[in-house]
Amino acid sequence: MNETEKRCLKALLGILENFYEQMKSGKIPEIEISTRTKFNIEFDEDTGVWVYGDRKSVTSAKTIKGAFKILKMAYVIGFLKEQLLVNKSSTLRELYYITEGWGYAKFEEQDESDRLVEDLEILSGFQREHFHIRPEEDGATIVGPIRIREETRRGLKEIHCQDDVGEGGYQIPVNVDKIQFVDHDASFVIAIETGGMRDRLVENEFDEKFKAIIVHLKGQPARSTRRLLRRLSIELNLPVVVFTDGDPWSYRIYASVAYGSIKSAHLSEYLATPDAKFLGITPSDIVRYDLPADKLNDEDVKALRSILTDPRFDSEFWKREVNLQLELNKKSEQQALAKYGLDYVTDVYLPEKLSEMGIIRS
Repeated sequence: MNETEKRCLKALLGILENFYEQMKSGKIPEIEISTRTKFNIEFDEDTGVWVYGDRKSVTSAKTIKGAFKILKMAYVIGFLKEQLLVNKSSTLRELYYITEGWGYAKFEEQDESDRLVEDLEILSGFQREHFHIRPEEDGATIVGPIRIREETRRGLKEIHCQDDVGEGGYQIPVNVDKIQFVDHDASFVIAIETGGMRDRLVENEFDEKFKAIIVHLKGQPARSTRRLLRRLSIELNLPVVVFTDGDPWSYRIYASVAYGSIKSAHLSEYLATPDAKFLGITPSDIVRYDLPADKLNDEDVKALRSILTDPRFDSEFWKREVNLQLELNKKSEQQALAKYGLDYVTDVYLPEKLSEMGIIRS
């Protein structure tokens, strides 16, 4: 184990030692953890990201439900200890299935085991990657004028993310901190929600014409994707813009990149890119570009109203755009720009929007 993994294991075992000390002193074991809701996140002025506030919930062995949770936590920590000692890894899905043989400590569904791993991250101060737990989802891909050096099982490999990759791009690894940025000729980073739009930009050579690093988010982005975006922003001082569909679910994709997600606010300083800007599709774009649109459904309206009470969206820009969308009763997709031809997005829409944002010169 490296030093980080040793400290991680010590922190995990410290959770069990705390249970032991409570029982040794005659107390019923309990554990206190931050509540994961939008009402318990606050802006940290020092780091510029959204983190958990002071609200806590207590799990106690006084209740059957609490006792089972503490039992399962102990089993999971024991499993993670063995995994770290033998330098093996597993996925979140594999961890769930491994518990089939744990008797009373078995998880009833994967969401339960996933949440417990998140609890351990909060309690230990380490990420699941340090536990050697991998996500099910693959990292997304990037294409652009940047050369990286990746630490692989076969040694260090240098890869230029235009010259050395096909149109599929370079796949982001699970642990982005094993990547070194060697050099680049990029002006900005554009993170794109859909694969179809990402392919359109690559096919139209947008990365070459505008010196852009194109990152495919693959919908709600994986941690590795968000970590890479943060590193490109912080370490290379590159502007990051996020290009999604024009609906509340896509705005939440942007929020996970820029503000951090609510369920992983304990990792915001590691994953969030607070300087990331929302490029579009905005409700204003639906009007400005006369885009084809669909009517909002009840779930869309409910989600938009929820955004209006989300402290991460508490700005004049988002209040104006969300209220306009509710007034229009419309939502639109990135592909709606094809109304004006397949090249319109790269020849007109993106240059106009990026110029207005000061990212490129018109």
